Amino acid sequence: MKILADFKVLDLGSFITAPHAAMLLAELGADVIKVERPRTGDPFRWYNEGLSSPIFQAHNRNKRSLELDFTQPAGLEVLDRLVRESDVVLINVRPGVAEKLGVDAKRLMAINPRLVYCSVTGFGPDGPYAKRPSYDTVGQAMSGLMSRVHRSDDARIPGPSTSDTVTGMTICMGALAALIDRERTGRGRVVETNMLEATLGFAIDPVIHYLVTGEEQEYFRRGSTSQAYVLRCKDGKRLCLHMSTPQKFWDGLATATGRPDLLERYPDRVSRMEHYHAIAIALSEIFLARDRDEWMHLLEKHDVPFAPELTLEEVTQDPQVRHLGVLNEVEHDSIGPVRGVNRPIHFDGDNGSCFRGTPRLGEHSEQILAELGFDAARIARLREQGVC
Repeated sequence: MKILADFKVLDLGSFITAPHAAMLLAELGADVIKVERPRTGDPFRWYNEGLSSPIFQAHNRNKRSLELDFTQPAGLEVLDRLVRESDVVLINVRPGVAEKLGVDAKRLMAINPRLVYCSVTGFGPDGPYAKRPSYDTVGQAMSGLMSRVHRSDDARIPGPSTSDTVTGMTICMGALAALIDRERTGRGRVVETNMLEATLGFAIDPVIHYLVTGEEQEYFRRGSTSQAYVLRCKDGKRLCLHMSTPQKFWDGLATATGRPDLLERYPDRVSRMEHYHAIAIALSEIFLARDRDEWMHLLEKHDVPFAPELTLEEVTQDPQVRHLGVLNEVEHDSIGPVRGVNRPIHFDGDNGSCFRGTPRLGEHSEQILAELGFDAARIARLREQGVC
């Protein structure tokens, strides 16, 4: 189901933030054209010796690729033609770079006043940090998020890109809102976000806690409030609990574990929050007595909120993941079978992303140029000039 079937999006970005937003729009059905420099393209292409690397695939599915050097006058002319026909432009560069390249909001919206121009920066368009380079870890650190998830002395950073992806989702939301507004007003918008603000918005719980109380939230505060635990079982596998506030879940846990004394010692939510550390120690000892599968049977029987801590391999084999049709596979003519994830939004029960693998660099250049009215001779000249 292509909800955005009549919309055209220009992805002028690289790495993650803008390309991720463009991919989300593509998976809603938009025609997304990824504009890339001839012969080099998005740097993430080259993380796998010039092939379509996993990280490039993660943020560039369902797009068409146009090789275009718009730093040349002939290339900028091509881009301008695309802008006239487009609904959204996405770009992620430092402040001032778009103006130098001739792809700033003022210039492009003069060409197409209905254009929704989406700009992502690290710290905003101005201010003391505006010119600094910014990547995922910078966004996590500056927003305070890193202080909530990493406190060991290990200098290595675990986990997926968080600030990058959240920023991409944020600008995507802004683009959709601006498109809705355009239907009412008939004019485009300049939509801006930055990694600092987007990640602050993502880490809202501890931020608001500080603003309300004037105190830094304790490191395990969210866990104690939610009564969440990750526990190792007899077979070495881990299992997670999220007990939340309903008393019935604690009643079920006490029954499943055969430990009614837990209710006697910690009878209400306040006492369980106050003794979060002690409960964590007690549950850690209890869960070492059985294998994970045994605990899962008991917890499900007594309606306790739980989940096994799955590896990514286990996720792909999980019955619920398979039932939901989360994963898909297509044949890519360059790299063979490509597996991916359907959009997480279902429209009338449909979550199909019209999935196709990431494009080869410049795979759709001739097709796109022909759509713009360039004949074969003109396309050949553009290639000779190194424009595309």
